[in-house]
Amino acid sequence: MASNEICNKNSKNKKKKRIAAVCCAGMLLSCLYTGCGKGDPLHVTQMMTKPVLKVDGESYSLSEAKVYLVNYQNLYGTVAGVDLWQREDQVDMLEEYIKNLTIAQMTKILSMDSLAKSRNIALEEEELASVAKAAKAYYESLNEEELAYLEVGETEIRKLYEDYALAQKLYKSLTVGVNSEVSDDEARIMDAMQIVVSDAKKAREIKKALKSGGDFSTLAGSYNEAEEIKIQFGRGELPQEVEKAAFALDNGTASGSIKTDDGFYFIYCVNKFNEELTDANKIKIVQKREKEAFGDVYDAYSRTIAKKMYQDTWNSLQANRLDQVKTDSFFAVYQEYCSEL
Repeated sequence: MASNEICNKNSKNKKKKRIAAVCCAGMLLSCLYTGCGKGDPLHVTQMMTKPVLKVDGESYSLSEAKVYLVNYQNLYGTVAGVDLWQREDQVDMLEEYIKNLTIAQMTKILSMDSLAKSRNIALEEEELASVAKAAKAYYESLNEEELAYLEVGETEIRKLYEDYALAQKLYKSLTVGVNSEVSDDEARIMDAMQIVVSDAKKAREIKKALKSGGDFSTLAGSYNEAEEIKIQFGRGELPQEVEKAAFALDNGTASGSIKTDDGFYFIYCVNKFNEELTDANKIKIVQKREKEAFGDVYDAYSRTIAKKMYQDTWNSLQANRLDQVKTDSFFAVYQEYCSEL
């Protein structure tokens, strides 16, 4: 699966020192082992081992779900430097979004792994070794409070990464034949200015003013009814009549009045070929092709397998920012060690 399909690739790759774990039997939450060994926490509460999701016989426990939940809540909990968890008007909506994202992600990964196994796709020894290195690195990045909250060991982290890697491998196998050639014309992104009006009389006034040498941006400031004057667009983003007229323009030229079902458009071409954005759009076009190729197979298979969500267990878990639980590098660490898989 493409990295942006399963997860957000903009996570920070924090490198925190691992603190070894100590166990105290009988405690409600697992404690941390402080000896010289590097083993997993020795005690995991019964609650944490309860499944929250089962897909075709494979499941994720509450503690494993926490890994996804915590990383997502830390990745998406801050926007433009604003901690959304500190805003009372945002917390409920943010929690619902994070929990929905987490359960959807886990369901898709387990479903993809089931599909992979049905096609005899498995991780090879070298791939497993890379995953193990990633699991060790991520586990060692967790601080004492994070280990206590997550209640997972390196073994559970490795399982999550193996599931993720297998889903990636399936995605690549289903999209290997996708055409990756995209022409400049198909991907072209244009920089322009627009004037959009709903009234035919105003359109005639604008047309007359432009013919008399009127400044497009000045007229746009007076007449434009759209939200923006400056726009960037590619194929399929504007009404067909507007796209056809706009893509025929040269730099520094303006169209006439273009009538559409939504009103009347005037387009001024600033740059008919934005090379940087066009190159980026080529990648998006290929990704869309891959997604469609993958989706045709995945959607059909997903409908045939059993899925069960343990709602009571899942409801017991809350998404919220804990002061000392800041880990958000789960996906970034995977990329660092497993990007070539």
